[in-house]
Amino acid sequence: MRRLMYAVAGAGVAVVVGLGLVGQAAAPACASDNGGITLPPGFCAAVVADNIGSARHMAVAPNGDLYVALRDGRTPGAIVALRDTTGDGIFDRQEKFATTGGTGIALHAGYVYMATPTSVIRFKLNAGELVPSGAAETVVSGLPEQRQHQDKGLAFDGNGGMYVNIGAPSNDCQNPDRRPGVKGQDPCPLLEEHGGIWRFGDAKLNQTFADGHRFATGMRQMPGLTWHDGALWIVMHGRDALNAYWPDVYSVEASAELPSETLLRATDGADFGWPYCMHDWKQGKLILNPEYDGDGMAVGRCDGKTPPVAAYPGHWAPNDVEFYTGTQFPEKYRGGVFIAFHGSWNRAPLPQGGYNVVFQPMAGNRASGAYEVFADGFAGRTPLMQPNEATYRPEGVLMAPDGSLFISEGQKGRIWRVMYAGR
Repeated sequence: MRRLMYAVAGAGVAVVVGLGLVGQAAAPACASDNGGITLPPGFCAAVVADNIGSARHMAVAPNGDLYVALRDGRTPGAIVALRDTTGDGIFDRQEKFATTGGTGIALHAGYVYMATPTSVIRFKLNAGELVPSGAAETVVSGLPEQRQHQDKGLAFDGNGGMYVNIGAPSNDCQNPDRRPGVKGQDPCPLLEEHGGIWRFGDAKLNQTFADGHRFATGMRQMPGLTWHDGALWIVMHGRDALNAYWPDVYSVEASAELPSETLLRATDGADFGWPYCMHDWKQGKLILNPEYDGDGMAVGRCDGKTPPVAAYPGHWAPNDVEFYTGTQFPEKYRGGVFIAFHGSWNRAPLPQGGYNVVFQPMAGNRASGAYEVFADGFAGRTPLMQPNEATYRPEGVLMAPDGSLFISEGQKGRIWRVMYAGR
């Protein structure tokens, strides 16, 4: 219920409550090379848009129109609207609107919602329109300005709630920040207005940050949000520089692999432990950060924090998350989670990791097995030593109305549509 909340039908607007509709857009022909990526047997992909700008998250209408948020300051225009007018499944019509870019985007109750670094805005989308004809309305203003971890995601619970992440403008609440051997502040003052998820009304205009309710806390940066089965699901980036700041505790190799990137399930009041705690996927537990006297094994106060649902290798940098609720893909994928990892810099001097889309099998609210890399080859070279050397960096993942899967990337602005062809 994150990104598809209305349907255009004739001259009217029909409200829907999920992603289970069959869209009108045609399926494209798959590319012989899947547009440069690799997929499991039976799957294929087509490039349905290219060179659109620094693409982040996406939202899709039931008729197949796609709306892509463009990262602020990277390209002119903040949202690109895409439509297939020829029936071949390729978005041949591209139009940009809005003036301030961002990451989070959603179609909700007849509006295009956009999360910028300091606000949430919306545009009324009338029946038949590709681009809204009206001006932007301000839903929330005054979100904390920050240089680090400013990207915002969006999710809606279908019951009047809109959720926005406020990242922590810090690595691990040191003062001064990012310094070898500096202890973390205790308590961490950043948690008052950062490091968590805030809930706002989804329809009320001109709210301020002070009007929001802190729904969950103890997170570093987490722009990937989705509401599913009564809870908010989040993917979080772990902290950086364990070896650079604490070489007596963590080797270069350990620093490349730790801490975990995590899949979280949040209900009201959840605390995931940042900055005091981090997750070690090799030990399978939350442990104290070295800024808070952690020795690589001690649990301490982390024993009372909410653990992740699943964990992944360090510095893969998850940017989006999507539950698969369709039927086009085989049974094993239904009810599971797709996560887009755009890769990071912090595994250096070792080769980088991530630059893929992972599938996490689920059974209800639990991980039911090990993750598997679903889409790969985005990096374009192996080994990859620096993020800017990557050919593509996955940023968004979204189920289409017919159950296929869109993947966006931010280096060149390419959109893939992944389909299941095997039987």
